Order: sequence, then structure tokens, then C-alpha cells
Amino acid sequence: MLNQARYVWSKLFGRYLWVTNTVTCGGLLAIGDGIQQNIERVRGVRTTPGYDWGRTGRLFLVGLSQGPPHHIFYLWLDKVLPKRTAKVIFQKIMADQFIAAPFFAVTFFLGAGILEGKSLNSSWQEFKIKFPAVYAFDWLIWPPTQTINFYFIPAPYRVLYVNVITVIWDVFLSYMKHKDQVLKVKTIKEGD
Repeated sequence: MLNQARYVWSKLFGRYLWVTNTVTCGGLLAIGDGIQQNIERVRGVRTTPGYDWGRTGRLFLVGLSQGPPHHIFYLWLDKVLPKRTAKVIFQKIMADQFIAAPFFAVTFFLGAGILEGKSLNSSWQEFKIKFPAVYAFDWLIWPPTQTINFYFIPAPYRVLYVNVITVIWDVFLSYMKHKDQVLKVKTIKEGD
């Protein structure tokens, strides 16, 4: 049994690491949306009568689309900045904040918007409105997370580690993506 577990582990985090990273990005974004939908249900501000599987499915697809770029970005970052000194870790965090964070935020909003049937322009407008709050929260959560990531986590497990922390981030992203709809529901309920 232990040998089988080791075999699966070596495949998932060795030969097929990009697949593992891609699927975990999608799965964890779906889980984050599920948590956010439950928060909306508990608060009484659901945007649909039941669980919105379509919404979760769309965010799962967006997450899948972000897995390969995450995988490639961290490989590139380790190649360009291979050391674990304080200076190099700081440089990696700055690269993550100034290159990766804006890229993944824009692809999140554009991808999710297009999957909702919105135009590219409408999705871009939503991104421009919501990006300042998303980027501010990004600065709160990711620099400390990435300090641990770049200093302690071996390279093959970095995307997995980030994905585990990402559940919190994904709940927030789902909230930001759907907060307009939740506010409409809340306004309608308060008007009754």
C-alpha cells in the first residue's frame, strides 16, 4: 500500500506535476466559490434559489486556465532567481506582485466574465472597477505566503502550497466577482 502511494505521489508531483497544478488550481477555485456561496446562503443573500453549479463550473474552468501559467511562472522564477537568500526571495516576491498578480487578476475577471456571457469590454470594465480592492488584498496575503513558499517549500510543491493558501484567496475572488449580484439581492430584500 505504501509503495502504491509513493508511486502515485511521484507521478502527481513529478512527471505529471503540470497536470496536478492545473487540476488543483481549478478544483480549489471551485471549492473557494462553494465556500463563498455557502457564506451568501448563511447571510441570506443568495443570488440563486439553490446552489449555483454553473457559477462554480465557470470558476473551475477559469482555475484550470490559470494552472499552466502558474506552473510555468514558478519554474521560470526559480530559473532566473535560483537562490534562497533574503535578497532573492524579496526579488521573487516583487516579481510575483508586479508580474503575476496583475496577470492572474485580469485573466480571472476576463475569463469569468466571458464564461458568464459578458462581452470582453464589459469584463474589462468590471476588472478595472474591482482590481484596486483585489490588488490591495493581494498585497496583504501573498507576500507573507510567498516568503514561506520561496524560502521553505521545495520547487515541485510550490504551486500546491500556493493552491492550499489559495482557498482563502479564492473565497475572496468569488466574493469580489459576485458582490454586485449579492448587493442587488440584499437591496431587494431590504426593500421588501
